[in-house]
Amino acid sequence: MLTESPSPSTASAASDRVGTLWLDQLLVGQDAEVVAVSVNEGVTDDILRRLSELGFLSGERVRVLARGIFGGFPIAVRVGTATFALRRMEARCISVAPLTRSAP
Repeated sequence: MLTESPSPSTASAASDRVGTLWLDQLLVGQDAEVVAVSVNEGVTDDILRRLSELGFLSGERVRVLARGIFGGFPIAVRVGTATFALRRMEARCISVAPLTRSAP
C-alpha cells in the first residue's frame, strides 16, 4: 500500500466496505466501488471530465486488472465492461471503497 499521501476519509458505512483508498492503492484483482472523483495535484478539469465520461462515477464497481512493470504504472482498470489504462495522477483522483469477498 502506498503511503506518500493521505488516503481519503472513511466512506459512509455499507456492509461490504472496509474503508476508502485511492484507486492506485488497490491490489491487482481487488474489487472496489467508486466513492468520488476529485481534484488532485496536477490534474485539470479536462482529466476529471474524461474520467467521468469513461464511467468512473460514484457507486460504480471497479477492479484493478494489471500493473505496469516499471513502478506499477500505468494500471489497467475495469469499470463496467470496459478496460482502461490510467496514469498515477489519474488514479489518485478516484477514491474507492474496497469490497470484501463474500464466502462461496
